[in-house]
Amino acid sequence: MPLKLTTEVVTLKTKHPFVIARGGEDDYRVVWVRLTDADGVEGWGEADPSRYYGETADTVLAVLKRLAAHLPRDPFDLEAAEARFAQAVPKNGAARAALSAALHDLVGKRLDQPVWRLWGLDPARAPRSSFTIGLDTAEKMRQKVAEASAYPILKIKLGTERDEQILRTVRDATDKPLRVDANAGWTRDRALQMLPVLKEYGVEFVEQPLAPDDLEGIAAVHRRGILPVVVDESCIVAADIPRLAGAVDGINIKLAKCGSLREALRMIATARAHGMLVMVGCMIESSLGITAAAHFTPLVDAADLDGAALTANDPFVGATIEGGQIRLPTGPGLGVQRR
Repeated sequence: MPLKLTTEVVTLKTKHPFVIARGGEDDYRVVWVRLTDADGVEGWGEADPSRYYGETADTVLAVLKRLAAHLPRDPFDLEAAEARFAQAVPKNGAARAALSAALHDLVGKRLDQPVWRLWGLDPARAPRSSFTIGLDTAEKMRQKVAEASAYPILKIKLGTERDEQILRTVRDATDKPLRVDANAGWTRDRALQMLPVLKEYGVEFVEQPLAPDDLEGIAAVHRRGILPVVVDESCIVAADIPRLAGAVDGINIKLAKCGSLREALRMIATARAHGMLVMVGCMIESSLGITAAAHFTPLVDAADLDGAALTANDPFVGATIEGGQIRLPTGPGLGVQRR
């Protein structure tokens, strides 16, 4: 009997408007996916679409209808199923990632084991997660820093004309390690100008300083050698990594970009082969989406999995972040439960 696919569209609301260099909002429509097998066992996943990558909740629903015909009869047929999904719909990573998560959840439940254990991972090796401070007024940013008191690392969104002021505001409010994400908001000259400023303010690394396709410029920032350079928008899947070798220090993996848990594992292996730092990030997501990514965090160096913590109405319980430390669930599959 083929797997039964059910979808549900929900709106996640953020505690504060989440603003980055290219804009922001406070309502995020995501799609929950449920796969049910002949015995009634359910696997759950979440699609967290981004307009930046051409996806919305509506496009996710349309793509899922197309992919329903490619669902495996045997949920354990993970590798072949994900290959069929990618062949049928090469883009639309968020939609495919939801099916991937649901299949892994279902398989873990059938075997009564958490996904991280199926991969042979040690949950104690999961890194600490940063907490993201989005663009806002100085007063609001100070408030956000205070609200992030439990997190040992802060990630600051930049890419504006007032970046130095933002850094001063945050640094005056905390002495915690900082990471910076410009979301492709700088020119090469601006990035090179900002590097010593970031260093002065105790920033650990800078993420996506330039436009995704400006690899020559990104390489120039990397060669300056002041701070490690990590790319997000420039690296979607594992096949993107070899061309980045020597031009960046690391990559940021997101399930909504790469399209599946297994592609994320391939990205980690490929990045390691090229000596790169590996980070896992997220969109605005519920704990259903965050937990799917959390299962491979024992393999990465850095994490920014605060997407659920930024929401005001997280409907799931799964992976948690305690004092900044990612704690993986011990239940079968993804180990996620609806509140």
